[in-house]
Amino acid sequence: MFGVGTLCNRSVSQWLVLKSTLSHWLMTPIFIVLPLLTLVFLPWMIPRLRWKRFWSGLGTVLLVVYFSATFPLTIAVAKKGLVTFIPPDPGTSADAIVVLGRGVPFRDSRVEVAAELWRNHRAPFIFASGLGDGSEIVQQLKAKGIPDAALGEEHCSQTTKENALFTASILQPRGIKQILLVTDSPHMVRSLLTFKSVGFEVMSHTTPIPSQFTASKKAMLMFYEYMGLVSYGLRGDFLKHNLPQQKNPPVAKLKN
Repeated sequence: MFGVGTLCNRSVSQWLVLKSTLSHWLMTPIFIVLPLLTLVFLPWMIPRLRWKRFWSGLGTVLLVVYFSATFPLTIAVAKKGLVTFIPPDPGTSADAIVVLGRGVPFRDSRVEVAAELWRNHRAPFIFASGLGDGSEIVQQLKAKGIPDAALGEEHCSQTTKENALFTASILQPRGIKQILLVTDSPHMVRSLLTFKSVGFEVMSHTTPIPSQFTASKKAMLMFYEYMGLVSYGLRGDFLKHNLPQQKNPPVAKLKN
């Protein structure tokens, strides 16, 4: 089992706090619908307000977008755009199975998939990555009979980029280069590109979106993934990183 150093002793990133707040706000209809209805009708109550039609029309369009985002067809089209370019799992062996944490609702299916892949001899080692998930996934895999020697984890990473960086800092010094990456289908494209950028050869194996997710949660998941792809692309996070040549790599405090 791998340990982690002081890198874990960080506060939750401001982005994750903002993301949680935004998610709560967007999935509470009254916080969205009431302001938009105000935007639709209030301009007509202010006699001297200019651009009444513009502001009222904008509110109407945003209301339509908000409600249509949860339509099954909209969600299906959005998901299709995220999974179209995921290469199929070729079924060959790898050096390790890497399981990305994504919260409690996703955990059980990932544990099941990782355990099955290990039993099918796809890789001799399973590594779990993610704040609040790494240790828990390993414990569940142990309960399924996976031996301790075949398990590793880090529980410090707060983002997909950190998943890749921290995993690389631990696995690559052990000669692990080819991985079988396990995460849900909307998250896979961003994860695959990010792990490739830090030097891994990646095969993808997707897990399903939790069946208990409501339409609004599914829509939010798609929204975050499209935003993640755009922001990672603009920041250059999909470009190749030469980790050994970094002066003070952000994973330097991780240790065996």
